[in-house]
Amino acid sequence: MSAELALPQPRPLRLGWAGAARLTLPLTILFTLVAELLLAERKYAIFGGGFGQSRVLDTPLEIGAFAAGVLLCHGLILFLLYRLVRRLHRRKADSPLFHFNFAFLVGGGTIALLIAKYQALAFFSDAMSFQIVRNLGGGSLVNALLYSLSEAGLILLALGGGALFYLLILLVLRRKWRHVAPLPDLYRLSRVQLASLLAVIPFVLFAVSRIDDARSAAERFNGVLAFSTLLDEATDFDRDGWSFFSWPLDRQPFDGSRHPYALDIPGDGVDQDGFGGDFAFSGEAADGAVPVIAGRKRNVILIVLESTRADAIGRRIDGRPLTPVLDAMAAQGSRARAAYSHVGFTTFSLQSLFTGQLAPVDDRQSLIRDFLANGYQVGVFSGQGEDFGDTAALAGLRRAQIYVDAASLRGERSYSSGSLASLAVDGKVLLREFDRRLGRPEAWVRPHFLYFNLQSAHFPYYEPMMDRIVTDDPIPRGEIGAANRARVERTYLNAVAYNDRLIGALRQRLRRLGVLDDTLIVVTADHGESLFDDGFLGHGHMLNEQQTRIPFIVSQAGVAIPPAIGLADMRDLILAAAGASPRPERGGPVFQYLGTLDRPGSIGTVDAAGRRTIFNLFDESVWTSRSGRWTPYAELGAGSPDKAAADAVIGEWARQRWLRHLREAG
Repeated sequence: MSAELALPQPRPLRLGWAGAARLTLPLTILFTLVAELLLAERKYAIFGGGFGQSRVLDTPLEIGAFAAGVLLCHGLILFLLYRLVRRLHRRKADSPLFHFNFAFLVGGGTIALLIAKYQALAFFSDAMSFQIVRNLGGGSLVNALLYSLSEAGLILLALGGGALFYLLILLVLRRKWRHVAPLPDLYRLSRVQLASLLAVIPFVLFAVSRIDDARSAAERFNGVLAFSTLLDEATDFDRDGWSFFSWPLDRQPFDGSRHPYALDIPGDGVDQDGFGGDFAFSGEAADGAVPVIAGRKRNVILIVLESTRADAIGRRIDGRPLTPVLDAMAAQGSRARAAYSHVGFTTFSLQSLFTGQLAPVDDRQSLIRDFLANGYQVGVFSGQGEDFGDTAALAGLRRAQIYVDAASLRGERSYSSGSLASLAVDGKVLLREFDRRLGRPEAWVRPHFLYFNLQSAHFPYYEPMMDRIVTDDPIPRGEIGAANRARVERTYLNAVAYNDRLIGALRQRLRRLGVLDDTLIVVTADHGESLFDDGFLGHGHMLNEQQTRIPFIVSQAGVAIPPAIGLADMRDLILAAAGASPRPERGGPVFQYLGTLDRPGSIGTVDAAGRRTIFNLFDESVWTSRSGRWTPYAELGAGSPDKAAADAVIGEWARQRWLRHLREAG
């Protein structure tokens, strides 16, 4: 009997603990870097490009510079964390426990933080600076974080789930570690080697920052951002907040009075901010004189609609008008052809509306004081907490004889959060408070100036008491996202329709009281709202029509409204409609900015036709409706229309800052 040929059986590939130890650091670097690359590409399309993306890595030089900066910074940070975690394990440093903890806690933790970062950017958007995020919290970063992370319970659940998963895996693996020999320490650098790597980083990052697209892509990555921040602090020689590694670059590193955000002193022969040449000031600070309302004094009611874009007024949904009350008011009265917010934030917008200034320093000039000085009873009925961002103080709202806001009605707030940034009260509650205080004819012996703030159209666009007018299925907050854009828009428009219905209910009350015909009603908004139609959700991200164009409607016919107005123009328009002598008309485009007036991310102007000029101070580039593209400011031709438009924007920014300086000094 012949014996069968015995073939060797394949042995299973066993990596073993020693082999795994050799791969712990490189695999952690690889997986975390790939995760960050995928998230960055999905968010910014740094390689693929796409709609609205002008910074793309598409040349060997750009790709090489980007790769060198990101790999060096990311790898070195993970190496330093590797050494730190190993040292913390002490006697367990050569055990499998160290390698497991490093991979799970550092690797997994890094990926979790990246996901959280890009989830937050989905709300705030990359167009926003740190200061802009702070502005969402009315100047408080804590409030801003509460505002964006109101689903904190979900975050805690995720952390708890991660901890439970860690413990379960640890219990399973510990049984296999009992007889494992000590694992070698493979990744060490001498002090000279480590110092050499650290010394190389400044030169690499400085070179990367000189290549626009490479810099734009690399600064998205946490490793580059971490080292750039350290280098920024180390090279800020004059301690003015700007350096060789800041963006914009400090071209005067040893002169603290000259940097990209320095206050430009007019007529001193020095261009402090480095843009547009020496500033020549025109105009003067307001004298603070109180306008006199002559003749019979009518009631005046100012209604501010939160987050309401101009194109939401006058729309038809399913063949029916969305805002019939406001449509009729505009048809019988007056309406702005083009009205804009100066900045996409409630606090700054309301301050401009009440004071006629982009950045007031006190309430010496405000509608509240104007009407009080003219013998009016003043009342505030606001669905938000007006102390948020110091609006009540800077606009003088606390001077009102009647003061009702979301803070004073905290027990009836629409959402569970008690943060001042998140307080909101339904408009029906405000109408109830109106009835309690002014629901009797004898309460109207003196003329009234009333301010209503209706919050319905603010994110998440639906409140429990809200009527369902154009949708029976408002989208829950947790489902708001670009994939559900149609439901988001429908829910938002339902909120706009609800506000219109509330205004109609207020008019009916005024009619029953017999004062409607003797009342001037003004309706506007603090800013607009993006509904993913420009790639964003919310406001304060971009200078565009969706986020900055707002309604301005006056119930009186024949009100002279300039072709383009900003919120700061409305104080004079309201007073003139009420009977005060009209002030000289402010001509020209409306100035806008992102961030704060002192340190904006972008500044711009928009005219009555919607034509824009935008100057991005972060990368010193200019966009105009004329060109339709971003161009470095330094490359704009002398005497070209785009250069003239950019310098006009820069000049208006300098003028507005100088006006604020004069008010502070006075």
